[in-house]
Order: sequence, then C-alpha cells, then structure tokens
Amino acid sequence: MEPNPNRKPKSAPVRKPRPAPAAKTSPSISAAAAGGERIQKLLARAGLGSRREIERWITDGKLLVNGNPVQLGYHLKPGDHLQINGRIVKWEKYAEQPTRVLVYHKPVGELVTRRDPEGRPVIFTQLPRLQVGRWIAVGRLDINTSGLILVTNNGELANRLMHPSREVEREYAVRILGEVDDAMLERLKQGVELDDGPAHFEDVSFYAGEGANKWFYATVKQGRNRLVRRLWESQGVKVSRLIRVRYGDVTLPERVRAHSFYELEAKELAALMEFVGL
Repeated sequence: MEPNPNRKPKSAPVRKPRPAPAAKTSPSISAAAAGGERIQKLLARAGLGSRREIERWITDGKLLVNGNPVQLGYHLKPGDHLQINGRIVKWEKYAEQPTRVLVYHKPVGELVTRRDPEGRPVIFTQLPRLQVGRWIAVGRLDINTSGLILVTNNGELANRLMHPSREVEREYAVRILGEVDDAMLERLKQGVELDDGPAHFEDVSFYAGEGANKWFYATVKQGRNRLVRRLWESQGVKVSRLIRVRYGDVTLPERVRAHSFYELEAKELAALMEFVGL
C-alpha cells in the first residue's frame, strides 16, 4: 500500500525572528535615510544571500551605495547606486518583486542543484522562468529520495525555513526492508549516536504493509545529510524507498505528480510567511 502524502500536518513550532545585530559605527551613509526599503531585507528577498550573509557583507564594507560604505538598516531609494564587491547591482528590479513559493514533486534521479557536470537532470529545469531574481530550493533531497521540495524567490523566507534554530519539521514516508519492533521505534525516538552526533525522530509510526516491506511515517527537525536513512540504518534495517511528504505545515498535494509543481495561493503564502515571522 502506498502512503498518502495528503495527510493533515501536525503543528510545527513558530519562532520569533531574532533582532539584527548592531551595526558598526564608522564613516558611512546614515541608516536613518528616509523612505525606501532596508537594504539587507531587499537583497535577501532577491535571493542574493541570506539576511545574515548580507549583514556580514555590510559590516565588512563590501557594500557601497553612491560610492560610500553603507550601514545596517539603510533604506535604498530611487537613484541609489549599489555595488557589492565592486560589482554594480541593479537593485531596483527587486524592489517590487512579489514573493512566490512552489511545491515541487521531485522524482528519484533528479538533483537539487542548478547544474550537474555529469549532465544528470536537475529540478530547476522543471520550474517556470523568473523575469527577476532566481529560484531558491528550501533544503535538499538526495538523488534517491523523492517528494516535496519547497522553492521560492524570497531568500529571507528560504533562510528562515532552513535555519537550524527554528527546528522546522520534515515528515517522510519510509519503506523499510527488515524487521521493525516497538523497541526499535522507541530507540529511534529516544535517540541514537550517529557519526556526526546524536539524533532522533520526533515521531515515528507504522503505516501499512506486510512481510519484509513495511511503510512508516517519520518526522525530524534537522536537515542533516541523509539523516532519515542513517537513523534507520543504525538499527540494521534498510530504507528501500523514501518520500518527503511535509515541510513545516506545507504538505505534498496528492494531485501533484512527479516532475510537476503547485504554486501556493495567497492565503497559503500568507500562512507560511506568518509561520516564519515575516
């Protein structure tokens, strides 16, 4: 029996965003410039980097506006000339860019990368072209894992969904080859030691199946490499199929087949933005 990805999601924690660090005091453009949008917010939304990365660039003096170093919180205004590491950035095209989020169904065999030197298929060739900015994948799935990938043009949204401090839940349907008993499930929930430290499932439960192959649902709050597979393998069983069915409160709709996507509607997008504190 195949798992049903269109299940009602469990609640996931909502964390308030941390305040930005204080800016260094140095001869520069005033952060109190009237009007416009804060530079780190606009550039992060454009996908040029996370807000923290852009804040580091600012404190390191890598961003110039009209030839002068800029402070954290500076509001870009029409006519401002922006340079990042000496490269001119036409920031105006990002100013009115609406946030978009796609729910993409990645099949086995596709890579979550922009290009592959071996010529293997990548998810970004399956997505619609953006006139402004670029698509950013929220986390990764390895080549042998299928299921839900969130893709957005808002870099700050992507960063908040992925940041370890927010502990956003990821839920997977897992087909296991081998014997699984209640003691094993309890160990996986209590925690086991892996090569890169302790790990556990937030929740794991039997779904369906008989004989050697059985389906389970398993939930984690970390994005560590191959974490779900490694947790099961630590118990001497093999993962024969792995499908991500939920990220945070966003589930993979049953109607969205492999290689296809669904774009969040306004109400769904508003709920997701509220979930991460934007």
